[in-house]
Amino acid sequence: MKRLIDRAAALARPTILLGAAVALASCGGGDNKGKEKGGRGGPGQGTPQVGFVTVQPTTAAFVTEMPGRTSAFESSDVRPQVTGLIRRRFFTEGSFVRKGQPLYEIDPRLYRAAANQAAANVQSARANAEATRIQAERYKPLAQIEAISRQDYTNAVASAQQARASVAQTRAALETARINLNFTTVPAPISGKIGRSLFTVGALVSATQTDPLAQIQRLDPMFVDIQQSAADLLALRRSLATEGVIPATAQVRLTLEDGSDYGQVGSIEFGEAVVNQETGTVTLRARFPNPQGLLLPGMFVRAKFAQAITQRAYLVPQQAVSRDPKGNATLMIVGPNNKAMERKVTADRTQGAYWVVTKGLQTGDKIITQGLGLLRPGQTVKPVPANTPQPVKAPPQGQEQQQGGQGKQGR
Repeated sequence: MKRLIDRAAALARPTILLGAAVALASCGGGDNKGKEKGGRGGPGQGTPQVGFVTVQPTTAAFVTEMPGRTSAFESSDVRPQVTGLIRRRFFTEGSFVRKGQPLYEIDPRLYRAAANQAAANVQSARANAEATRIQAERYKPLAQIEAISRQDYTNAVASAQQARASVAQTRAALETARINLNFTTVPAPISGKIGRSLFTVGALVSATQTDPLAQIQRLDPMFVDIQQSAADLLALRRSLATEGVIPATAQVRLTLEDGSDYGQVGSIEFGEAVVNQETGTVTLRARFPNPQGLLLPGMFVRAKFAQAITQRAYLVPQQAVSRDPKGNATLMIVGPNNKAMERKVTADRTQGAYWVVTKGLQTGDKIITQGLGLLRPGQTVKPVPANTPQPVKAPPQGQEQQQGGQGKQGR
């Protein structure tokens, strides 16, 4: 019985090997057919379809965003110009005051007395001047007939002139005394919002003190001091001189500390001609309206504005540009005979959803923006305009049945 079983197994072994060989041959034939249909793309793959956009030259603004600090349009310290005790304060802390409005009163009694004394000195000098003038006039005919000496007449004339000079001196002293008396009322030097009072009623103040009585700031409009790197400014000026870039007079927008947009639009007033040695930056000053008082001095903001305009640039969708290991910008274009070609370009900044390309492209170049996943330079492509719907075909009926049968077998 054992011999019969071994003989049957030996007869069945060639049949199993023959079936495996036939199966392998059929699989190999299927792969060759797939390669013949798919070309160089691999099994079951044809010429890849890619979406492209045609670029045209345009103008692109050189938009920069830089940090800045707000500062008051006008700021003035309220300082005493005479020495004395503060008798009264006429303003409310934190309120708006107008130029010339009285803010403090310093004890005026000493200065009023000095002004009265100066006025009396003026009257005395005038009386003396009148007496010496009359005396000189009387001496004149007497000197002509030699009733008095010529020297006496000369002395009388000189005395009259000295008396007139004394009148001028006393008038100046009177004006000084009146000015000091007026200084006992301390007015607002500018219009604006006044802060807290640093001295109270009864405090002794002097014209030589270092601390102000209060501070007034004008907050509408408002200045924003923007810090720009000196290296960036130098590169911009070189571009303006050599690369067909023109200066821009664009408006400035602000982003506040909470990330919100300020809403009001400002303009650049001037740029300083000195580089800060500690930070290596140049200060640009912008002016903004501040009717609601939202901006306060010392706030940190970010300013966005266009410093220059590139007259010939290309706007390329960001998904079309990639970077090589050295950081150079590259993109794929549709070349002759529908061959994909890699192109190095200069793309230093973005504008919205686009890269601003200034070098490396020509008018009418077809930039591949879709289907870049497995695309290689030199590969034949089927270019279609970007965002063209991709055709989706149902598999053949026999293939559906075969897939269905395999699914049932799998179950």
